[in-house]
Amino acid sequence: MINRPFITDDTIVFGLLMLLLAFVFYTSSIKDGFWKKFYIIFPSLLMCYLLPSIFSSLNIISPEWSEMGENGEIITQKSSIYFIASRYLLPAALVLMTLSIDLKAMFKLGPKALIMFFTGTVGVIIGAPLAVLIMSIFSPETVGGAGFDAVWRGLSTIAGSWIGGGANQAAMLEVFQYNQEKYGAMVLVDIVVANIWMAILLFGIGRKEKIDKWLKADNRSIDELKEKVTAYSSTVTRNPSLTDLMVILGIAFTAVGLSHWGSNSISDLLKANFTIVNDPTSFASTFGDRFFWMVTIATALGILFSFTKLKEYEGAGASKIGSVFIYILVASIGMKMDLGSVMSNPGLLVVGLIWMSIHVLLLVIVAKIIKAPYFFLAVGSKANIGGAASAPIIASAFHPSLASVGVLLAVFGYVIGTYGALLATFLMEIAAPK
Repeated sequence: MINRPFITDDTIVFGLLMLLLAFVFYTSSIKDGFWKKFYIIFPSLLMCYLLPSIFSSLNIISPEWSEMGENGEIITQKSSIYFIASRYLLPAALVLMTLSIDLKAMFKLGPKALIMFFTGTVGVIIGAPLAVLIMSIFSPETVGGAGFDAVWRGLSTIAGSWIGGGANQAAMLEVFQYNQEKYGAMVLVDIVVANIWMAILLFGIGRKEKIDKWLKADNRSIDELKEKVTAYSSTVTRNPSLTDLMVILGIAFTAVGLSHWGSNSISDLLKANFTIVNDPTSFASTFGDRFFWMVTIATALGILFSFTKLKEYEGAGASKIGSVFIYILVASIGMKMDLGSVMSNPGLLVVGLIWMSIHVLLLVIVAKIIKAPYFFLAVGSKANIGGAASAPIIASAFHPSLASVGVLLAVFGYVIGTYGALLATFLMEIAAPK
């Protein structure tokens, strides 16, 4: 029986979560003193998960609890915040984050930029099963487990995060139904390993001339990119009006409605006609999952809208609103974290480091072969590992006008993140010890 938390009203809980998010974002924006040092050690994204988890661990709030009914029966109560965030805000975020993608501009960035981006994606996909195989030789119990406790299910969330971002990570958590009491360990691996690589990339930027010389890279394309991106940014950026904001929300939640309608129809059709889709132990069961189709349709609608004038609403802050929705989802997932389980499987950190090493090794080999500048290596990697939250940071570290290059590649990562993570998860399921 789960004890009743101190706060059970979802309205109050939601207010508390928003207060925690505001606190994290405000303090992480302070560029000197204690908070600057604090967030070097504890990344802001981790704190967005961790603070709600602390409140939940202290039983101040809870995603689920039990109460005694009038007739003595045990009644289970659930908070609806996560359901609303994952079913309404997540697809809205996916639409808004893919709204601005310009496939033509993507290819105009040059083949080396795209090659390095896809190399990073492939590195994550093949690195996943290889890391599981390597760890299974030394510690099979670390990557084992059965049912919804199977570690490959949990690692699917890291694959989603490392190819796309928070939205894809949440999608994998929902699709593969990993035991959320153990999910905190996966969040820790994701954040720690990704930030170690982030620090290495930033360190390398200070030595980019030496790295480019070793790679024998030609940087003239970077100068051309600076001019293109600067021109593009100046044409779309504007101060949003109330009309802009209402239209952005209208686009997002109309797409949410269409995504739910389409996902219900497709899921019901597949389940009625294909027996394998109804087998929960089969990988094909993913395609009978309504959540999977909801995410897929929302992403497809975002891509479709990007070919229309609706993409211009990126200049009014469409992706920023999408990011707000994602962080609300992050906080609602944090409520489900069990801090006691975070370090219950430290071997997972080793799995993450092996996985990341394979990703990095493949990037370096390909960059050396095609003589790609360090800029393409770094941004191509972070457009996968970290997505829209960190790719612009890396890009702007080279030159402020290049920040939107990171956004553009990261948005493309959101598009393929779910599908790439599904493939990586399928391979991990095969590689996992039985």
